[in-house]
Amino acid sequence: MRIDAKVERFALAETFTISRGSKTHAEVVTVELSEGGATGRGECVPYARYGETLQGVADDIAALPGDVTRDTLQDLMRAGAVRNAVDCALWDLEAKETGRRAWDAAGLRAPLPTTTAFTLSLGAPEAMEVAAAKQAHRPLLKIKLGTPDDMPRLEAVRRGAPEATIIVDANEGWSAEVYSDLAPHLVRLGVALVEQPLPAGEDDALLGLDRPVPVCADESCHDRASLPALKGKYDIINIKLDKTGGLTEALALKRAALDDGYGIMVGCMVGTSLAMAPALLLTDGAAFVDLDGPLLLAEDRAHPLLIEGSDIHPPQPELWG
Repeated sequence: MRIDAKVERFALAETFTISRGSKTHAEVVTVELSEGGATGRGECVPYARYGETLQGVADDIAALPGDVTRDTLQDLMRAGAVRNAVDCALWDLEAKETGRRAWDAAGLRAPLPTTTAFTLSLGAPEAMEVAAAKQAHRPLLKIKLGTPDDMPRLEAVRRGAPEATIIVDANEGWSAEVYSDLAPHLVRLGVALVEQPLPAGEDDALLGLDRPVPVCADESCHDRASLPALKGKYDIINIKLDKTGGLTEALALKRAALDDGYGIMVGCMVGTSLAMAPALLLTDGAAFVDLDGPLLLAEDRAHPLLIEGSDIHPPQPELWG
């Protein structure tokens, strides 16, 4: 099997800002696995938060043995972006070789169109109110926060989109005290979920904390090995393929998390339709879906996901799976 990896950049429709910085492009690593006339593809978004770089990921992929399989890959590489791109490409290669859709191979029901959140990037309250009003027709908005001045932003978004359900992503920017102080206001403003309010290494402060708004583990949850440390702290986990290291582990994590009583959110990094496509296999029964990467792009893959309003349809086989 031939393994190729390359770095690609896709322009965003608008600058995307979170508490850690801004970006104007989705920078991804694309993997192609070719065998017997069939080619499978996968995509990942290396994340500096976890010590990943674009070129480092591409080099690690290029060094893989040509006989790698989904099973051997789990032992060869740790959970993360590198393994994700290769794992998803292996799923796609199998689908292309057999003519069988990836969800059939996984023993799953065919995914149905699912409603995704639309993310508003961090900005001045006035700018976020304008952005919210522009997207007020969407049923689910996600707001990037995580600064000392979050309440004016949240109030502004609610004014701009009075009917939308709101998710707040603090990106590890709060403390337990800040969450507790803000919680009554979050309830008042109809916030349905708070993602990762505390830094991953400091989230023991959530133990025993009253959580009137459910709290979701993002940076604190990577794969099944993360679950024991989450008990008593979180209500929901955010499954992202770039954290789990691919669809194989993500499916296992979802089953284990449901068995442990957690709700499921399916999330993404800022990537293309190729990155979102395998994640759609996780959406059945999810409490929240946040796969809006393609909605943030000015340019996307050939054969992109069909998105009608905020409803994402399953991928065509030309794209993935």
